[in-house]
Amino acid sequence: MSKQIHEFNDIIRKLRKNLFGKGPERIHTVFINDMAVTTLHGNLSPSEEFIARTPQGREMVHAARTRMIQSVYAEAAPCGMEELVGAKFVHLFSDIKVEDDIAVSVFLFDRPIDQQPEEGVKADGAR
Repeated sequence: MSKQIHEFNDIIRKLRKNLFGKGPERIHTVFINDMAVTTLHGNLSPSEEFIARTPQGREMVHAARTRMIQSVYAEAAPCGMEELVGAKFVHLFSDIKVEDDIAVSVFLFDRPIDQQPEEGVKADGAR
């Protein structure tokens, strides 16, 4: 895993831990063109797991988590995210499958973030 992706995952983990009281146990992120696609495992707190034992509880946890995370990202990108990827954050698409405790977030940026300069080569192509 690249250092940049590791740092991106840390930003997401810290934000979710602060927001929900528990961060994901495992995060996997890939950069594709102007998107960061992140899969998060082990998201639910013990209280959420208890509430999610019934269909109504699962719906409540799903609605609360998706609406809450989307409202946070609608206000502003997490501190350091845009600087890390070198692009402006545009939108977040996010969902969680409560039964399997897995979430997916797709972060959309205003330009490609997957093109890093080769080691030893400056961004303008000079060595």
